[in-house]
Amino acid sequence: MTLQMESPAPSIQVENWLRGESLTNFQPGKVYIVEFWATSCGPCVTAMPLLVQLQEKYKDSGLEVGGVAASENAPTANEARTRLDAWLTEKCSNLNFRIAFDSTGEMDKLWMEPSLSFGIPTSFVIDRDGHIAFIGHPMHLDQILPKVLNGSWRTSDEAKAANKERIASGQRDAREHALKKPINDRVSAAEAEDWKRALSAIEEGIALLPDNLIFRQVHARLVLYKMRDMGVGLPLMRQFFRDAIDRNSEQWMGVALDQLFHSNVDYCAFPLLSASRRAKSCPNTSWHCLPRKMTALSSGFIRRSLGTTTRAATRIARSSWSRWH
Repeated sequence: MTLQMESPAPSIQVENWLRGESLTNFQPGKVYIVEFWATSCGPCVTAMPLLVQLQEKYKDSGLEVGGVAASENAPTANEARTRLDAWLTEKCSNLNFRIAFDSTGEMDKLWMEPSLSFGIPTSFVIDRDGHIAFIGHPMHLDQILPKVLNGSWRTSDEAKAANKERIASGQRDAREHALKKPINDRVSAAEAEDWKRALSAIEEGIALLPDNLIFRQVHARLVLYKMRDMGVGLPLMRQFFRDAIDRNSEQWMGVALDQLFHSNVDYCAFPLLSASRRAKSCPNTSWHCLPRKMTALSSGFIRRSLGTTTRAATRIARSSWSRWH
């Protein structure tokens, strides 16, 4: 059965609560946001201040926010939990809501999969009667949350239309996911043995689903940061930027910029960094002392791809660097 508006909210089954008191059930009379997110997800990180603001703004109206980190990447669950805890301490000193950790996949099975949600961030809003009022991107919470709190949302034509559209989109995503799964499985299996086999699998996936942003993202990271093939990787990124512009897609542009600026990215194979290391101007294990060089390199991508001026490209690059560092 599809999890949607008016469905009873599933149970909360997580491994640990790293911040705030544990939440075992939804109390009648309160409104909850259950936010699925990850530290490696740029849009998730961007949404965190909004969730802090919403919790503060509506706490007296009965709102309780809870984040569920169920997609952390690490060799072991303990390492993932430790990294998450450290990230929260460093990046979210003003956090005012609960954070749960789950690596078992149970929360995905209970919430994400039945709701046809295949990406993060995903927000679930639970109404005062314990039923789901909204499922979607946190960017919409500012608009719908006041209506949920005053009791007018679920009966509105807007809510019904949004729910119908989300289910239709989710069904399309489910069909695409079924096509992607064998390719993803081949990529995962090949990564442990042979990067070239992984590359072959992901390129086959792009040929099959050219509009799939995740495949493009994996392709870029594989070539740039696993195979460290700058001859292929740099033109690949220029094409990524061109495609984002042609689609007029902020999402595609954001993901393209993430490949250059995300704090989890290892830049040590980039040509400018190699030269800097040879000059011994930067420690072998550090790249964060080179924002000017990375800004120059990245603004070159942006300038050539967008056809913009050097000054404008540099401004975009600096802004994106600052976002992550």
